[in-house]
Amino acid sequence: MKLGFAFKCVCFALLLACFAAAQAPVAEAPQAPPVGSAAPVPYSSISELNLMLSQLEQMSQATQLDLAKLRIEKWKTDGNTKRATQEDVASLERNLQNALPEIVSRLRNSPENIATTFELYRNLDALYGVFGSVVESAGAFGSRDEFQSLQNDLSALERSRRSFADRMDALANGKEAELTRLRTEVQTLQTARQAATAPPKKTIVDDTETPPKPVKKKSPKTTKPVNPTTQQKPSPAPQSNPQTQTQNPQNPPQ
Repeated sequence: MKLGFAFKCVCFALLLACFAAAQAPVAEAPQAPPVGSAAPVPYSSISELNLMLSQLEQMSQATQLDLAKLRIEKWKTDGNTKRATQEDVASLERNLQNALPEIVSRLRNSPENIATTFELYRNLDALYGVFGSVVESAGAFGSRDEFQSLQNDLSALERSRRSFADRMDALANGKEAELTRLRTEVQTLQTARQAATAPPKKTIVDDTETPPKPVKKKSPKTTKPVNPTTQQKPSPAPQSNPQTQTQNPQNPPQ
């Protein structure tokens, strides 16, 4: 009975040891940080954005007050122009009261979000186009005070639009440099992981001695016997012409 209990305890201990070994962490190569992880935003960038948003909000409040003071019905122009200007003013007020604050709130939560920054810039650009038409009409048909106040608001809107355009350009350049750095780091990590998981190279050493190659002996050159019949015969001596022989000196020529 006691032996059976001890055997069960030993088996249980072995099972625990195997389970612990299976759950032990396996050492792996370092992994690249996830793409979606956001880096901390520098304090200087947050301070710059807060200043720009504060100026934009001040411009929005001043513009809404000046738009509310307009007396378009008293302008010296036709009814169609008055109705068109009133519609533009109503569109500006809806944007300044609803759309613009919503984009500003999202940008405060994500200060260096390029998509939200571009959305704000595009909204300011649309506001500038409609607002410019209202200011032009106020200068032509409204009072001098109405035109002057709206002109100041338009100049403030233009400054905000330019400042956000510059910030968007700086953010885009910074993100491009960051992407280049991340690509380099990921490539380095992948190379290190491939080197760590690659099987070791086997070096085969051939220690068998190769037999020396047999040296071929050169056979002596044999000279061909000369055939006596093929030898050149000596050329016969030239025969003298009897007519050209020397005449007898006793018979001189006549």
